[in-house]
Amino acid sequence: MIRTEEMLLNVGPQHPSTHGVFRLVIKIDGEIITEAKPVIGYLHRGTEKLAENLQYTQIIPYTDRMDYVSAMTTNYVFCHAVETLAGIEVPERAEYIRVISMELSRIASHLVWFGTFLLDLGAVSPFLFAFREREMILNFLNELTGARLTFNYMRVGGVKWDVPEGWLEKVKDFIPYMREQLSGYHNLAIGNEIVQSRLKGIGKYTPKEAISYSLSGANLRCTGIHSDVRKIKPYSIYEHFNFKEAIRNEGDCWSRLECRIEEISESLNIIEQAIEQFPKTGEILGKVPKIIKAPPGETYVSIESPRGEISCYIASDGKKEPYRVKFRRPSFHNLQILPKLLIGQNISNLIVILGAIDIILGEVDG
Repeated sequence: MIRTEEMLLNVGPQHPSTHGVFRLVIKIDGEIITEAKPVIGYLHRGTEKLAENLQYTQIIPYTDRMDYVSAMTTNYVFCHAVETLAGIEVPERAEYIRVISMELSRIASHLVWFGTFLLDLGAVSPFLFAFREREMILNFLNELTGARLTFNYMRVGGVKWDVPEGWLEKVKDFIPYMREQLSGYHNLAIGNEIVQSRLKGIGKYTPKEAISYSLSGANLRCTGIHSDVRKIKPYSIYEHFNFKEAIRNEGDCWSRLECRIEEISESLNIIEQAIEQFPKTGEILGKVPKIIKAPPGETYVSIESPRGEISCYIASDGKKEPYRVKFRRPSFHNLQILPKLLIGQNISNLIVILGAIDIILGEVDG
């Protein structure tokens, strides 16, 4: 009989597979994990507290730094909250631009996840292909916003400026190309027996457990629960589009992979419809005062980010600065289930389970 001794092991905060400055302290007995404790806070910048001393328009760049892989959605949720509280109407043309830019960001975010997740499993080629397509999307967003990562493009009441000439045509041409690449992803990686054997049945949980841990996004829909905010509580102009909610029932790492790949396909459908319906004329910014003073009161809005339900709460006392700002960050909530999933697992499954959750540490720490 082989005798083993319990050992304490640090994974991170500089480990390349933690996808950010994240430390995980685990206890292992041989190769089996007996305890896991996430240690967060290395990227904490106090965004919510800083917001209390800033005007509403000055807060928008800070939202870029939360989910820096999909900054458009964090831009939008804050602007949406201010617009709801202050009763500001957004022109239709601006909403179409917002939706197209957010769905492009969603695809780019899922491509980052797909490439790095497969790289964690030891597959190098999918990473290179995924980043090739992401680079094309970032070029679109760079042309639209003037930036590639932290866009600062959304504005309370609309967007910073209109789409460049010919931009919509370029995005439209990208859609069939991206669909073809998705088919290639299936042939190269998703249909690979080794990938399937590493993911199926790993990191599994029930719908009840998912709800009790406040999971959202693909981490919740992989258990069969309908939770896409774009569907169950439409915002912006999402009710104008016909798209499916990515749902699976297994609740394992494999089903989370399938959900995110299907979401890419559905985002392409949304973008295609948005370009077809795009208003030929119209304003890109509503009637907004130079200095925004939201009336006394509070509001809470939710939208669907690539990582799940992201929400923004704002309390106002009538001044040009908010009295209180609070974000519900999906990565922070989704990370809660990690210790439960790791206990009893072989250490070889640690990075697989962590990667399948898809966390962004800027959003975890706030």
